[in-house]
Amino acid sequence: MYKNKKRIYKNTKGDTNMSFTYLNQLPTPEEIKKEYPLSDKLTALKKERDAMIRDVLTGKDDRFLVVIGPCSADSEDPVCDYVSRLTAVQEKVKDRLIIIPRVYTNKPRTTGEGYKGIATQPDPEKAPDMIAGLIAMRKMHIRTIEESGLTSADEMLYPENWGYVEDLLSYVAIGARSVEDQQHRLTASGIDIPVGMKNPTSGDLSVMMNAIKASRGKHTFCYRGWEVKSHGNPYSHAILRGYVNRFGQSLPNYHYEDLLSLAEAFEKEGLENPAVIVDTNHSNSGKKYLEQVRIANEVLHSCRCSEDVRRIVMGFMVESYIEDGARSLDEPGYGKSITDPCLGWEKTERFICETADRI
Repeated sequence: MYKNKKRIYKNTKGDTNMSFTYLNQLPTPEEIKKEYPLSDKLTALKKERDAMIRDVLTGKDDRFLVVIGPCSADSEDPVCDYVSRLTAVQEKVKDRLIIIPRVYTNKPRTTGEGYKGIATQPDPEKAPDMIAGLIAMRKMHIRTIEESGLTSADEMLYPENWGYVEDLLSYVAIGARSVEDQQHRLTASGIDIPVGMKNPTSGDLSVMMNAIKASRGKHTFCYRGWEVKSHGNPYSHAILRGYVNRFGQSLPNYHYEDLLSLAEAFEKEGLENPAVIVDTNHSNSGKKYLEQVRIANEVLHSCRCSEDVRRIVMGFMVESYIEDGARSLDEPGYGKSITDPCLGWEKTERFICETADRI
């Protein structure tokens, strides 16, 4: 379908200069979207969901957001099975919660080693294939919407890939390792759906706040070979995910005092629509996935203790799949994470329903 153009580039100015092997020229977002379009019916559904989620972040809707799903969306069938299960739960809690399936097709790697997500590696046990990966990413997002009636969240690990899914997603996260990067911030300023900025792994909240301010501004920059101008994203917000200290220890930042400090930081910066999503896993739980329920309950208690905290806390981000825990690639396990451990389905359903009761 697509013509692959192979070429070699090498900078010969010196032995220390880097070199690349150009493997395949990737299809453009327009080509992929034409081949795998979103129907008019689902486009209208996305527009409706986008508006609901924006209203939560601007305070017009007092429901909570729950961004929930696997650590990495590694396989289409179990991911779509999982997301479809959320549909009935969403109906039960629709007056109090808006569920946003977490369908993460890109996986950041601290050392560069390991599985990098379906967009790079559509089969975790085979070599990377980015053309097949871009197609697999788009097909899976479309299928989840078709089968569940819910539009999803994904992480924007590679800003230049945004165009392949921009008509499908209702929420975007910028990860802890990307949040200080200028291209991520500027691209986020040109996105018209909510973008969550995670605190960096160091825990420095000023980095996250600067990312929020940058993404809310208007900018002229280079994007996919074009000079472009963005118009600012008023729906960018914070995600607290814990941090790692200089001794390599994971420490939380979801406690009452942390949330109060963030509320004060928003007020000091004078930002409209102050908002935070609390990530209940990662360094907040030390990747002890069963702690996610307790962490969410503590945050809800903090909301009851302070109007300032309740005013900024808009929901949770939770890692969840069909089976509890995680597995290695050579172990069987339908719907069990191959990256970070996740809550299983029974615990997930109970967590969502109990959270709705506590709001």
